[in-house]
Amino acid sequence: MTYLIADDLSLESAGRRFRKALNEPGILRLPGAHNGQAALQAKAAGFGALYLSGAAMTASMGLPDLGIITVDEVAFFIRQIARASGLPLLVDGDTGYGEALNVMHMVRVFEEAGAGAVHLEDQLLPKKCGHLNDKKIAPAADMAAKVAAAAGAARDLVVIARTDAAASEGLEGAIARAKLYVEAGADAVFPEALTSVEMFREVRAALPGVKLLANMTEFGRTPALTAQEFQELGYDMVIWPVSSLRVANKAQERLYAALARDGATTAMLPEMQTRQELYDTIGLGTFEALDRTIAASVAPDWAAV
Repeated sequence: MTYLIADDLSLESAGRRFRKALNEPGILRLPGAHNGQAALQAKAAGFGALYLSGAAMTASMGLPDLGIITVDEVAFFIRQIARASGLPLLVDGDTGYGEALNVMHMVRVFEEAGAGAVHLEDQLLPKKCGHLNDKKIAPAADMAAKVAAAAGAARDLVVIARTDAAASEGLEGAIARAKLYVEAGADAVFPEALTSVEMFREVRAALPGVKLLANMTEFGRTPALTAQEFQELGYDMVIWPVSSLRVANKAQERLYAALARDGATTAMLPEMQTRQELYDTIGLGTFEALDRTIAASVAPDWAAV
């Protein structure tokens, strides 16, 4: 179960495993996992691949999603998720942390950390969440150069080109950019912040044979659609980028309010993961069994206390 047991380690690279999952029938569902614990819970629910959102990473650090964090900070998140779950992971690469050489460095670092895929976006720094207003878009040729650099640096990593141009250049502009990015070496395209089902259909029709990623973020500009509905529109992948963080944050907000009000956490016990449930999720017993000097832990029976 744990990444410390060699027999459980895949001999295939994360990139090859991600590509294999992408080529299987049906849409590839990629729930966001903002840390190792979330990754384990998503895996337990039956998901075979995951997504790591830049917005979720920065928010978990108490920062806005403005392209502030570094390659090494993202690699820390990649390692914990990849090690904990063993699942192929799509990572948000923002703008590539610079120009072509920076993008190549990012690809190598992410791949070595355990990422299976990365997406790059055609915004300029300071970048913004794709569903916010007045994004600054890079020249299409500059973005194409970054895509080519990423594809050239990757060993097995799947390279996905995201375009945020629909809001400023219209759908035709976004499609033209997507075609250029595919020519530059992108394995798939991520048309961000589409605002209607018809826009999703038009992109699909304009890019025959190209793998497409849909973003189903809450409280954004895209209408609420299910994975099945995106599949019927011809999309190959769908992400729910910040959902796990939103739910966790709301639960923590309720916890701190109850603790401030009551001076105790008693009211929140029914909403908590129990000690035993936590140990089962992280595989405490499996870790302990690796070292015979550690006594097997027995969780206290709190209900009997």
